[in-house]
Amino acid sequence: MNIDAEMKAALVTFTIESLELLQDMEDSLLSLEDGADPTERINSIFRAAHTIKGSSGLFGLDHIVKFTHVVESVLDALREGKIEVSSDLVAVLLPCCDHIALLIRAVVDGDVEENPDMTTAGDALLAELRPFLDGGNSAPVATVAQAQDHLEASGGGEVETGNWHISLRFGEDSLRNGMDPLSFIRYLTTLGSIVNLTTITNRIPAAAEMDPETNYLGFEIDVKSDAGKEALENVFEFVRADSIIHILPLESAIADYIELIRSLPEDDAYLGELLVKSGVLTKRELEDGLSKQKSDSEASQPAQPIGEILVEQQVVQQPLVTAALEKQKQIKDNKARESQSIRVDAERLDKLIDLIGELVISSAGVNLRALQTAQSALLEATGEMMRLVEEVRDSALQLRMVPIGTTFGRFQRVVRDVSKELGKDINLAITGGETEVDKSVVEKIGDPLMHLVRNAMDHGIEPAEVRLQNGKPGQGTLRLNAYHESGTIAIEVSDDGGGLNRERILAKAVEKGMVRPMPS
Repeated sequence: MNIDAEMKAALVTFTIESLELLQDMEDSLLSLEDGADPTERINSIFRAAHTIKGSSGLFGLDHIVKFTHVVESVLDALREGKIEVSSDLVAVLLPCCDHIALLIRAVVDGDVEENPDMTTAGDALLAELRPFLDGGNSAPVATVAQAQDHLEASGGGEVETGNWHISLRFGEDSLRNGMDPLSFIRYLTTLGSIVNLTTITNRIPAAAEMDPETNYLGFEIDVKSDAGKEALENVFEFVRADSIIHILPLESAIADYIELIRSLPEDDAYLGELLVKSGVLTKRELEDGLSKQKSDSEASQPAQPIGEILVEQQVVQQPLVTAALEKQKQIKDNKARESQSIRVDAERLDKLIDLIGELVISSAGVNLRALQTAQSALLEATGEMMRLVEEVRDSALQLRMVPIGTTFGRFQRVVRDVSKELGKDINLAITGGETEVDKSVVEKIGDPLMHLVRNAMDHGIEPAEVRLQNGKPGQGTLRLNAYHESGTIAIEVSDDGGGLNRERILAKAVEKGMVRPMPS
């Protein structure tokens, strides 16, 4: 794949946004076992994976789509209650997040094709996911190379065989109008194969009362066809006015269409349009539903949601409307989040702050000249200008401030992984996360904090059996705290371990010649 400059810029944006979503996924996964209701966090994790999959599809990154799709399947089973939250599940999903991050970072480096080594690593992770899907009575997880690959680059997909159920009730005057119901069924076979056909005869009267020119028959038909709903609907164009015709996906195909709705690009938040784009609703059916909604409104009746109207008119099933409503909510949530913040390049922000610094110096010079003239009007104007410049300076400096809680939160994963590695039970308690610090400071304190946290877990907190012998809880607690103090930011790392062994440290210092031996 050749990548031009515009595409590369788009990929950089895709990477930044995807890595932010992955960080959100990780944070939510780490908090799933805290005892609170996890429903909203599970939905958030699923939406993040779903968004990454859809965005990857837009760029034709099929290897990312395939891996993420399998992870998404596990999250979907979790969301539907087929599997339960457990530490084992979280322990498998966290490395999957890491693997997706590696795949995405490789794209920015120019590696947009599938890497065999990464695929092998991905297959190993998917093998660990298999027991969860098998236990949830879902389809077994395949390797990345074997995962579902019917998704299109648009971020959506198409249902493989378009299985449909058609319910036909031809009008009684069809024969008089020159329309042969059987001819329409024969024409239907040109678009696919009829899997099942049931003739409905409950309208046939007694033989003595029958009219040879009146149609009494109806049909229930299962069709296997690659044609869309609109093409099937057009078969019955000439009898639509006086007939009852419902075309719905077969129950076995509903799950595929739900998946398709979830995979649609996030460019339209209207429920009807989402259903039309997925192919389960035609434009005519949507127009009929909107027309009914409008007529009800004009008749001063309570406005009925369009989804309910479409279900009542039997043009779409409730599960599909529910999926479209969830997609609609996801689109609105994402757009709301986008409208709340804007990403600014750090270099541009630094340049702005430098220019404001020069503006402060220049305004001070102007104020000095005004003082020399002793003109009250000029002094008043320059005083107001100085006040505004200082406000602009303070506001610009605030742009660089970020809550330290984001940095603290990333240590949840570190504490979880290292405590398992050490065979200790350690909980991380965070306070003061709302304390704001300069972004450059946050970047610089990451490594020192990591060193302190690991030291506390390695040497500060004792194993559970030692703690229990000393009358302490088996679970150790590591605390991160931040607060403002006299114009500075104080960051504390503490633990409830046994503390430092003074005698051992003194002996080591004497051995190295750092201090003199204590007199006996």
